[in-house]
Amino acid sequence: MSNGGIIGPVNDPTISNLTQTFTASGTFNMPNSGPSPGQVDYLVVAGGGGGSGSSGSANGGGGAGGYRTSFPGGTKLTITKGSSTPVTVGAGGAGGTTPSGVGADGSPSIFSTITSTGGGKGGFFSAGSPGGSGGGGGGGYTNPTTAVPGGTGNSPPTSPSQGNPGGTAFGAGSQSQRAGAGGGGAGAAGTNGPNPGDGPGVGATGGVGSPNIIFDSPTVGTPGPAPGRYYAGGGAGASGVPGGSPVAGGAGGGGSGGTGTPTGNAGTSGTTNTGGGGGASIVCGGGAAGGSGIVIVLAPNAKVTASGVWSLQCAYNFRKAGTWN
Repeated sequence: MSNGGIIGPVNDPTISNLTQTFTASGTFNMPNSGPSPGQVDYLVVAGGGGGSGSSGSANGGGGAGGYRTSFPGGTKLTITKGSSTPVTVGAGGAGGTTPSGVGADGSPSIFSTITSTGGGKGGFFSAGSPGGSGGGGGGGYTNPTTAVPGGTGNSPPTSPSQGNPGGTAFGAGSQSQRAGAGGGGAGAAGTNGPNPGDGPGVGATGGVGSPNIIFDSPTVGTPGPAPGRYYAGGGAGASGVPGGSPVAGGAGGGGSGGTGTPTGNAGTSGTTNTGGGGGASIVCGGGAAGGSGIVIVLAPNAKVTASGVWSLQCAYNFRKAGTWN
């Protein structure tokens, strides 16, 4: 077939979804093409809270960063075609270091009108902090019947909820029975530290993260059920067993649990670009940082590609619209 002086078949351009992943702050440029109005799906995950760590206190794990998405069943955002929208990716909160031992809250992630709150830090002789998901409570030298609550999740409130509360810790006069609580995750609350009457204090498990199917990618998130990747799992509380073998706290969907004794291990940091909370530790200064957040935007039917020989008029039209790749 003749095609503007070139002999060969004409390949029709293909139209597909345009997906852009932000692992650091940047700008989303909305194409001129695609259906009107320019609607997009999104995943906005904030930075996870840091776990606390100090000798003598069974500290709480950090909460997961707030998790907000339009999929499945949520409301898409309308973005003006050809416009530029700033994107903020929140950092994870620092883990507790010497001498204070207390962690830090995660930072928010923002895309257009959607703000996800950073995860709350784990408790240090105290309740966990509120956040997208709350940090787990941390118990210390207190009456065994004293409950040390986790931080509230979904703070400030969004609908659907952006996170879950941290678990409750219990104090104990005996150091061997203290145990920190797990930070909340996007998919579930953090678990409670065991009541001292139940036996040795073993660190609790962080709440599991949420799998997202539409933004399944082998390079971001942590492996989840097929298809899907996990985001925003809470960190776990520290073990409180001195002198024995360290017992690992359970891992959240996107953050690993803390372990330790007074001479044991530091917590494990939340996974980068998942918003996972940081693990706690009973080691002085052994709290771990929360994982940084992530923003993913999907513009339906806004990407145009072609290979081989194509119609020059067609290429001109798509190039003019700013969608030729």
